[in-house]
Amino acid sequence: MSNTVRGDGADLAVQRRGTAGPAVLLVHGYPDTHRVWDGVADRLAGRFRVITYDVRGAGASSRPSGRAAYRLDRLTADMRAVLDAAAPGEKVHLVGHDWGSIQSWEAVCTMPDRFASFTSISGPSLDHVGHWTRGFHPARSLRQALHSWYIAFFQTPVVPELSWRTGAGRRLLSLMDGGADFGPTLPADGAHGVNLYRANVPDRLARPRERRTDVPVQLVIPEDDPFVTPAIAEAARPHASDLWIRRVQGRHWIPAARPDLVARLVAEHIDQVTGAIEPLRRTSPADFADRLVVVTGAGSGIGRSTALAFARRGARVVAADLDGAAAKETAALAGASARAYEVDVSDAAAMEKFAAEIGAPDVLVNNAGIGMAGSLLDHTTEDWERLLGVNLWGVIHGSRLFGRLMVERGEGGHIVNTASAAAFMPSRTLPAYSTSKAAVLMLTECLRAELASEGIGVTAVCPGIVNTAITRTTSFVGLSADDQDEQRKRAVRAYGLRNYGPDQVAERIVAAVRANKAVQPVTPEAHLARLISRVSPGALRLLARIRL
Repeated sequence: MSNTVRGDGADLAVQRRGTAGPAVLLVHGYPDTHRVWDGVADRLAGRFRVITYDVRGAGASSRPSGRAAYRLDRLTADMRAVLDAAAPGEKVHLVGHDWGSIQSWEAVCTMPDRFASFTSISGPSLDHVGHWTRGFHPARSLRQALHSWYIAFFQTPVVPELSWRTGAGRRLLSLMDGGADFGPTLPADGAHGVNLYRANVPDRLARPRERRTDVPVQLVIPEDDPFVTPAIAEAARPHASDLWIRRVQGRHWIPAARPDLVARLVAEHIDQVTGAIEPLRRTSPADFADRLVVVTGAGSGIGRSTALAFARRGARVVAADLDGAAAKETAALAGASARAYEVDVSDAAAMEKFAAEIGAPDVLVNNAGIGMAGSLLDHTTEDWERLLGVNLWGVIHGSRLFGRLMVERGEGGHIVNTASAAAFMPSRTLPAYSTSKAAVLMLTECLRAELASEGIGVTAVCPGIVNTAITRTTSFVGLSADDQDEQRKRAVRAYGLRNYGPDQVAERIVAAVRANKAVQPVTPEAHLARLISRVSPGALRLLARIRL
């Protein structure tokens, strides 16, 4: 349903979808129209009453002349008129993109009583940016200046209008970010909308106002935005008391390019604000507060230490293990937000159920593994199936199932696969184990290449000799039960003398996730093995002949 609302000296074309639920106002940017929201609005209309409108100078709305007609106070007055007509007396959920977000920041800071929540996408408050530029940010300021070259261009007379009228502007937009269909009114929209920059940018950057808000704000930052850098988007931090930052994969016109993702983010924010779901506040991409971290093999050793390391940093941990009681112990140590899950990582159906119940994590650590030693000729088919089922197939199942969920969610993340220094080193005594870990290393490298464009990092962690319970459960094939017990005791003593603990490995895993490392050797011998594998693989082949 469409109608016209009289704003502050402009006629505004308003569109409405949906007949029930809270009101959601979607405000478009420059040089697009309300059409940029069509996909998002259609997806939200089942639960919400969705309101869109063409801002002054765009689409079917009138086009006032002169830059003064495009000041932020005039845009805010237009928005108030739309709210009075379409949602009188209600607190609405506001969503803005690009210039729609810029003017929405002005609205939530100057008339906060009209809004229940605000989702900002690729459009910072000009006043926040003005304050931010007064800080000492030389590198980040230069980077943003390079991204915002067009702002200076729009201050020049006549030429910007000509570029839109002649079609040069459309061609440039298609080259830089072809994520939106701008429609037939683009030449006029672009030419008139230049006044948004002329009327507001110089004044607000030179003399920034104090603009604060207590309205709950969700700040959505597309990682590949060619116009707005994360640093400038986060200029809002000191000025919003209730801020949730979400980094997502996409470019500037993400509402048009990824409507499913944007609609989900908007709905989740509304549900958190209204109490329909438990609120989470992810205010920094550099910490793990409220992040969901799934760790397999978390019942002991490296898995338990890794789960606890993330829990200490505020993560919500899922501790998964074949030993359900051990998983519960880890979850109890990890805090009230942690949960335990009993699962056999080698069982494809069980892992599918696990992934479906847990959902997309922010960090997945495929850590479950077992040890096996002895001559290759003594390994049975059953030995190979058991070891590869856990050490390799467990990683495959976890990476495939949870990785797909992470891609579908569209908010990036990280996958850690626990390999081993054995992945670099051939060994006559560890043929199956070394093979499984070498396969994990290659799988990780392949997956890292595949998921890079989705903003999902993938790391292979390769520990050396670490004092964990694996030495007490390793199978020594080809030996009697008594001889196996003796070999295990020898291994336990040797690893105990080495005394490199799982807590140290866990800290390296956390650091590798932060730094998005491709391969992270842990322990000096692991670093040495990797170096020799590159410099002199023949030396490793000679060492492989030694019977340990």
